[in-house]
Amino acid sequence: MSAPLCIEDLRAWYGAAQVLHGVNLRIGEGEVVALVGRNGSGRSTLAKAIMGLVRCAGDVRYGDVQLIGLRPHRIARLGIGYVPETRDVFPALTVRENLLLGERKGTRFTLGDAYRLFPVLEERMSVKAGALSGGEQQMLSLARTLTGDPSLVVIDEPGEGLAPQVLAQVAACLATLRERGVAMLLIEERLTIASMLDARVAVMGHGAIQFDGTIGALAASEHVMRDWVSIG
Repeated sequence: MSAPLCIEDLRAWYGAAQVLHGVNLRIGEGEVVALVGRNGSGRSTLAKAIMGLVRCAGDVRYGDVQLIGLRPHRIARLGIGYVPETRDVFPALTVRENLLLGERKGTRFTLGDAYRLFPVLEERMSVKAGALSGGEQQMLSLARTLTGDPSLVVIDEPGEGLAPQVLAQVAACLATLRERGVAMLLIEERLTIASMLDARVAVMGHGAIQFDGTIGALAASEHVMRDWVSIG
């Protein structure tokens, strides 16, 4: 089971430009939280701040460990996985080699698990990652993260640009992770996968959390939907 993530008064900058303005958010053990909002609201910056990839201040605790100031590889070793929007597979390596790079000894998620969750990866295990489709690269990036045995996974736009069939496969994989007790911070512009997982929803706008509650409560809040959530 994952240690809870607790974020309080988190601020972050790119150079002199401040992007996050006091974010407060909690993710409990095994909980799925969807972070939605318009482009430029700060969602991806929050993911990078959790992973130690941007300059930030405030309080970000994973269990009893303060993450601010830790290098990304230290954060990953604590049990936090990160699937960026850019997917970041190693294009010159095969599918199998990419998966082996992420594998940890004693992991709950083996190469066999990855292949069962995404059979196409087994079919293409000897193919270089750069030759995969966008959907296949998304599957590979997610599977590689899982072989690192995370208790919390931060996933940025998992459904971006995917065909409906591939999107459903990714959602099914995330549902399996939830059943295994893996917590998730799921970043989406819309609630496509979040709705499939019945996730709790946090809405970000102007670099802060503007709403935190159920999907039903969000749908009933006309002003939040109008002011902070992309529609259409």
